[in-house]
Amino acid sequence: MYLSRFLSIHALWVTVSSVMQPYPLVWGHYDLCKTQIYTEEGKVWDYMACQPESTDMTKYLKVKLDPPDITCGDPPETFCAMGNPYMCNNECDASTPELAHPPELMFDFEGRHPSTFWQSATWKEYPKPLQVNITLSWSKTIELTDNIVITFESGRPDQMILEKSLDYGRTWQPYQYYATDCLDAFHMDPKSVKDLSQHTVLEIICTEEYSTGYTTNSKIIHFEIKDRFAFFAGPRLRNMASLYGQLDTTKKLRDFFTVTDLRIRLLRPAVGEIFVDELHLARYFYAISDIKVRGRCKCNLHATVCVYDNSKLTCECEHNTTGPDCGKCKKNYQGRPWSPGSYLPIPKGTANTCIPSISSIGNPPKFNRIWPNISSLEVSNPKQVAPKLALSTVSSVQVANHKRANVCDNELLHCQNGGTCHNNVRCLCPAAYTGILCEKLRCEEAGSCGSDSGQGAPPHGSPALLLLLTTLLGTASPLVF
Repeated sequence: MYLSRFLSIHALWVTVSSVMQPYPLVWGHYDLCKTQIYTEEGKVWDYMACQPESTDMTKYLKVKLDPPDITCGDPPETFCAMGNPYMCNNECDASTPELAHPPELMFDFEGRHPSTFWQSATWKEYPKPLQVNITLSWSKTIELTDNIVITFESGRPDQMILEKSLDYGRTWQPYQYYATDCLDAFHMDPKSVKDLSQHTVLEIICTEEYSTGYTTNSKIIHFEIKDRFAFFAGPRLRNMASLYGQLDTTKKLRDFFTVTDLRIRLLRPAVGEIFVDELHLARYFYAISDIKVRGRCKCNLHATVCVYDNSKLTCECEHNTTGPDCGKCKKNYQGRPWSPGSYLPIPKGTANTCIPSISSIGNPPKFNRIWPNISSLEVSNPKQVAPKLALSTVSSVQVANHKRANVCDNELLHCQNGGTCHNNVRCLCPAAYTGILCEKLRCEEAGSCGSDSGQGAPPHGSPALLLLLTTLLGTASPLVF
């Protein structure tokens, strides 16, 4: 008895573990922008890349239908069942709440029976096309994190296009085509996401997988986000580090999963047959019971909170950044060009904080300026972009107010590329980087950097950062960039 109970518990544990496997915790969720750490100098802030949690984005959208009078019920009309054109006992009446099917019913809570749904007018004007554009707008850039799922109460359309916009609806690009016959409808060979690869993941395809007319269990249309993630993170999304690395370094890939608006273009309703039954046009219409869009506000890895206020989403920016997407540095914090945060190195990433502008620091009085001891500066190459700081003699830097100048800290002068600041006098750099603030690739000094070196380019803004550092140290000789 005890053995069977043990085996049952073990089986349950294996099942739970396998369910949790696709969501590895080791990579973290980038849910903190900064944390206090203890050093020999006391408590300091440690900054890291951060992003809001993924959530149901349909709570924050605005929906627009074109044509605007396409919703059924004004005037009231009767519609028939798709499978039985003689079963016409359903009525749509916009003036009666129990019989109305307004657009907001595409986004309400589902789970009760019967389900609620939006419905279009019937195809009573055949052969004029019955076409509807459903536009979902956020007035904010969002990043998709899960499949887009559209559940039809009617038959799935014979022809449909899902489109996206990155500029608030000014221009549109196709995301995916759907048809019962891709070649006939869009002059495209049918494909599925399974036919793609890492190299073709951005290809726009036409799929026949979700356009098979009406049956009880075939009401859903997907746009597969996770299947595309899986090309980089593995079939169960275990290797998220690989995906994060690709999103960091490939702008086209990052933009592919980024939208400000989505548009569902319904081009031809489910017919279920080769020819339209002109004697029973009340059986042809569109009806959608649910649309799911999961994602997060795009904050460029500079915020964990996105606030919905006055019908508008806005990032609560950290790292001295500002803007709806934290897409620029605050005033007086433009000491180097703005840069998005980085997912790498795993698990904390790199914050790429904005630092104070040189002009905001101003010119201190003569007797309060920092004057380095000449022995603490060494120029090993007249053409190098900045003097090399001999860290062993940092303590010889003389300050009129008797305070030592910081080479690095956790407020203004951050060690780059995963380096850590040691006692404010030096950056402890990863093996691949060197320089005062770990801003240079070590292979550059050896002249061995190449396309197959496996080391990325140094972050933007290093010259500006070195200029700021040099100004703080009060070097007399100008730098050449």
